[in-house]
Amino acid sequence: PSEITDTEYEICVEDTLDSLTEFFEDLPEIEPCNDDYDCAYGNGVLTVHLGSVEGTYVINKQMPNKQIWLSSPLSGPKRYDYFDGQWVYLRDGRGLHRQLEDEMTEIMGFRIELKKCKYYSWGMSDSK
Repeated sequence: PSEITDTEYEICVEDTLDSLTEFFEDLPEIEPCNDDYDCAYGNGVLTVHLGSVEGTYVINKQMPNKQIWLSSPLSGPKRYDYFDGQWVYLRDGRGLHRQLEDEMTEIMGFRIELKKCKYYSWGMSDSK
């Protein structure tokens, strides 16, 4: 992982979580979501509840490690490092946004595209 200062981390992580929050808050206006769909952000923790059957995503900042942690109802926990201008899961090279797009598209039944979010990350090995 690239070494970034605490200040750089705070800017990157806040921009990332803010833009993801904005996307997920606006989603029900764009696509049909479950009645119990909910999105909440506070204290560095973004919670996206897709539905009682579909499950809940929790995306949060981890200042001590300078990471973003993802808890997924499909793939479980993952820890993303800031690497080359994107948030990457170093075990498989996948970007945070790509992981969310792929999983949520499968769960929701319509295409989730996060390309407009800040620090959009497809991953280390892909050029998209």
